[in-house]
Amino acid sequence: MDFFYNSSIYEKIAAIAFSFFILVQLYFIFIFYLKVIRKKFNPLPENTEEYPPVSVVICARNEEENLQHFLPRVLEQNYPNYEVVVVNDCSTDNTNIVLESLQKKYLHLRVTEIKEDEKFTHTKKLALTVGIKAAKNEWLVLTDADCFPRSNQWLKLMASNFAPNIEVVLGYGGYLSKKGLLNKFIRLDTLHIAMNYFGWAIARKPYMGVGRNLAYRKSVFFRNKGFANHVGLESGDDDLFVMDVANSANTAVEYRIKAHTLSVPRNTYASWIRQKRRHLSTSKFYPSELKFRLSLEPFSRTGVYLSFIVLAILAFLPYVSASIFIFYIISRITIQALAAQKFNEQKLMHVTLWWDLYSLYFYAKLLIFNLFTQKQQKWK
Repeated sequence: MDFFYNSSIYEKIAAIAFSFFILVQLYFIFIFYLKVIRKKFNPLPENTEEYPPVSVVICARNEEENLQHFLPRVLEQNYPNYEVVVVNDCSTDNTNIVLESLQKKYLHLRVTEIKEDEKFTHTKKLALTVGIKAAKNEWLVLTDADCFPRSNQWLKLMASNFAPNIEVVLGYGGYLSKKGLLNKFIRLDTLHIAMNYFGWAIARKPYMGVGRNLAYRKSVFFRNKGFANHVGLESGDDDLFVMDVANSANTAVEYRIKAHTLSVPRNTYASWIRQKRRHLSTSKFYPSELKFRLSLEPFSRTGVYLSFIVLAILAFLPYVSASIFIFYIISRITIQALAAQKFNEQKLMHVTLWWDLYSLYFYAKLLIFNLFTQKQQKWK
């Protein structure tokens, strides 16, 4: 202790900062993220009468190829009573032909269409609203045209959470595994985002879901007046809407592997940047308390790295600080490995640490870009 008191002010500040940031990170690792990994789920009801009727709503704009490949996976769910509503949103390709062909085979497929109007432009939110209004059932399950369920148990697993007090169910939307570093970064990013929004939902502070795999009651949608609170924004049909309607008592999570959806990932860095910028464009509308909560993890992670570098330069308690830092790195990699196993995200561990470091720069760059450019990215 005398050694600490006799040290310089710079050494004291660096040591205190390092200790604080490490404690915050260990909280996220051993309490927050561990709850996501250890979460237990409801068993599937054996009686088919316990599964309520469901409407799956999908918006499609020029998605003929994806619909041809993926829509049958949605239409062939092992579920007693459901319909699939596809909104053909101003498509100029052969989407209508694909849907007409599928309707002949699948009687529970319903199609509604939005015609293109040169005098009127609209966002995905209008297409979703049209689909939701067309849906016959109280429970809605949303996904995208470039997504497909991992198994035919998807709807059953989502519906196992449809309790009387539940109005929103957050699901996991992953991406197909492909070769290349970009694909691994996309999947690691998706995994980390999911760990956060599932973690906060389990902590009874839900703030977002992903439109690739999301369920809520139709009555909740209309009670909230749809997307009226952010109708002018290109994005927000999932995160801002969930923020509007979800609370500590009415929200459930479902991320068992057979309940996942998978999407086609971006195949170029530029297209992924555009997608991420569109997703992040809504973050400025988050309340201050939520911004603080969400920034605490990356801020403290940055603080760990920077304060450790300062301690190393000052050569202050080198063996102690190095031992703590190594323990932290091992703990973080271990929790990420367990999370990857939980969410069936394979072959990522050899790049986990690289993404852990790069993501801090990546998100800082995106936030700065969005801060100085106001142009919104279109949903298609």
